[in-house]
This record gives sequence, C-alpha cells and structure tokens, in this order.
Amino acid sequence: MFYKDSKDLLEKTKSAISISPDILRVEDKAQVKAKLIDELVYNLCLNESLEVKDSCCWMIWELANELGIFPASIQGLYQAKGEQKYSKITVPAVNIRGLTYNVARALIRTAIDHKSLSFVFEIAKSEIGYTFQRPAEYAAVCLAAAIKEGYQGPLFIQGDHFQLKAKNYSQDAKKEVDSLKKLIQEAIQAGFYNIDIDSSTLVDLKQDSLDKQQWNNYDVTSKLTAFIREIEPQGITVSVGGEIGEVGKKNTTPDEFRAFMSGYRSELDKLGQELTGISKISIQTGTAHGGVVLPDGTIAKVNLDFEALRTISRIAREEYAMSGAVQHGASTLPNEAFHHFPQTETAEVHLATEFQNIVYESKHFPGELRAKIYQWLKDNCAADRKEGMSEEQFIYKTRKKGFGPFKQELMDLPQATREAIAQELKDKFAFLFKKLNAANTEALVNKYVRPTRIKKSIPPALLNLL
Repeated sequence: MFYKDSKDLLEKTKSAISISPDILRVEDKAQVKAKLIDELVYNLCLNESLEVKDSCCWMIWELANELGIFPASIQGLYQAKGEQKYSKITVPAVNIRGLTYNVARALIRTAIDHKSLSFVFEIAKSEIGYTFQRPAEYAAVCLAAAIKEGYQGPLFIQGDHFQLKAKNYSQDAKKEVDSLKKLIQEAIQAGFYNIDIDSSTLVDLKQDSLDKQQWNNYDVTSKLTAFIREIEPQGITVSVGGEIGEVGKKNTTPDEFRAFMSGYRSELDKLGQELTGISKISIQTGTAHGGVVLPDGTIAKVNLDFEALRTISRIAREEYAMSGAVQHGASTLPNEAFHHFPQTETAEVHLATEFQNIVYESKHFPGELRAKIYQWLKDNCAADRKEGMSEEQFIYKTRKKGFGPFKQELMDLPQATREAIAQELKDKFAFLFKKLNAANTEALVNKYVRPTRIKKSIPPALLNLL
C-alpha cells in the first residue's frame, strides 16, 4: 500500500501512533508491529514521493527510540577490548544488498535467540550506489527490522569501505576528499555511528620507505577522523576504522601497520589535542571481495594468513589500545575457518557475498525472476565482463548489481517466499554467532556501550499538518 502524501500517511497511522510537534508516541504497539512498520518500510523504500519517504524515515527513527532501540557507536566495546578487558570475541559485520528488511529481521532474530548485542549492520560506499540504498533508508530499514522483531538496546550501523579512488585523488585530491566528507556527513546524520575510512587505495608501494608508502593513507585518514569528530552528535564518539591493506592485494605486515600508526597519530595530534583516533584496523590477509571465482563459478580455496591477524591484533591492543585487526571478504571462506577469528583475537569480520549467494541460489527464489535479473546483467553490465571470463564467472561477479534495479520485484515477492529465504539466512547467521563467540554478549555490550537518544526534527510536511 502506497501513501498518497503526508496527509494520507498521517491519517492511516493515527490509530497506532500519535504525533505532536515535539514527540511521537506509540498508542498501539501491537498494531505497530503487526502492520504499520511493514507499510512504513515499503513506502520508505519504494514510494516515489520524497515527502512521504522523509516522513516514513522520521517515523521509524522516533518509533525505534520510543521502543528502546538506539543507533549506537561500538566505540566503548572496542575500547574495552583495546584495554584487554575481554577476549576471544569477534564481531560479525553484515552487509545487506537486497531483501534488506527480511535479511535484517533474520539477523536480529538470530541475535535475540543467542542473547547477542555484538553485531553490526553495514553497507559499503559502492553498495549504496548499486543497491539503491542511501544511508537514511538503510539505517531506517535496520531499525524497522528491530522494531518488528521486538529487539531492544543499541544497534550498530556502519559505513563500510568509505573509500577514495586513487585515480580521482591523483587528479584532484581536495575534490575526492570533499566528496567522501559529504557521504560521511550524510551517513552520520542517518545514524551510522561507525565509519570505516578506506584510503588504503592511496598506498604507494613503489616508494622506498614504509612511511612514504603509507603517507597519503595516514594523512587522509587523520583528516577524515578529525572531520568526524567535528560533526558527530553530542554524547556520541563515532567508532572510526582505518585500513592499510587493500583487499585482494598484497598481504599486510606488522611493520606496515606500525608505519601507518606512527604517521597517523602524529598527523592527528597536529589537528587537535587529544582527538580520539581509530578503534580498529582493516588488513589484507589473502582474501578478495566475493572470493576468487573459477571458470565454473565455484570459489577458489584461500590460504588465509591467520598469523598476520593474530600478530597485528596483538600489536594494536598492546601498543595502541585498539581493538585489533578487521578481516574483510570473509563470508565465502570455508566453515572450518571461522573459529580461528576469535582465537586470533580478530576484532571484526565483514560478511556480504555469501548472504547474497544464499538469496540467489535459494530453492525458494523464483526461477523466472532470477533469469530476468541475469538477463538484465548481460544487457546492462557487459562492460564488467573481462576477457576470458566464463558465463558463470560473469554472473557471479555482477549479480550484486541486480538488487537495485529489481528492488520492487524483490520486495513484492510473496511473504512466504521471503520468509523461507530469510530462514536459510538465519541458519547461516546462527553458525557465525557460535563460531565467532558472538553469542551471550548482552551483558558485555551493555557494560561498555551507553546509547544516546538523538532526537530528529519532524519533517516540515508533517509539521505543517499538525
């Protein structure tokens, strides 16, 4: 059901919620969970009216706050890990590219079942583009999923790989940095209180010293850290991540990490006294985003450098009071790899492609829609087909780009279909919570994370109707 305008929205929600210029109140919680939240999500994602989208986004934010759900920074938890107050827990960070509401609900149901608060919703800069999910929408859908499932507490939402392009930076460094600042500001305003800066693309391995190789990286990371500290909401210290090894490229060494941190801390000190720095560091250990796809469409085995994770995580904690290293591109690793992450004190793992694969390859996913999406990819993404690439490799590498153009078709799938796919995802999430020791963390998170309620101004279109 589409709302025609804000007046129609207000009329059709008045039995469940009441709105004044100062506050939104829940009048019928059962009605909110049973029907209203679903309708708000549908309109937020698909309504053509920006006025209606803005109103739905605001309503979801305020509903979440009223029901005890708060976008939060994981900084306190990671600071505690840096101070070695807990160990052997790795936080799963999940990128959701499509069927976002249903996937987010599955993740939250899993967290509730396993008494966990230590998980992160995230979306990368590139994913924001091809999945047609701006930060405000993504954050609101995650909050809506939490409302639907009866979750309470802090909800960690993260900007993943907020990345600079080396080519653009070489042509106009200020323009490229300013563009990323704009995205960071948009994300923080939307409730992304965790931001991973990725200027590892600027590392120049041709330089003759580690400091020179990392210079652009730590210079940009320090400036963006200072920018985040300027704009973060009062009462919230945004958790900031850095990156020193571009995923899919050369493996990271401890000496590279120390060179980056030495330069980063020096530059950050110049920008402001006692500015809080990064809480974690992403490194390269042998993985690639989505895995290395073989001609038959299967994924090549990866020789993951767990010792690099162990050593750099230890250095991060002992020398810099950071939580540790972050592993990207982990979702397509074999199941037997995951228990190593908490054992090596890896702070966080980023997971995306395997969940996408489960959606597309589910026996419940309609074959006609899958064929339609794959044909669209062949017609519209031909430029992504590299020489010698098989049909299976091309589809595997590009099907992530099908989620945006087919967003409505996916959201319009029968509820039973979406729930069946979500159950398959839930089984995978449950496996990850167990292997990463991310279960039974409610007390730990509540001890170190103090959510702050951030009130947002009511949209003018709604205010004018009151």
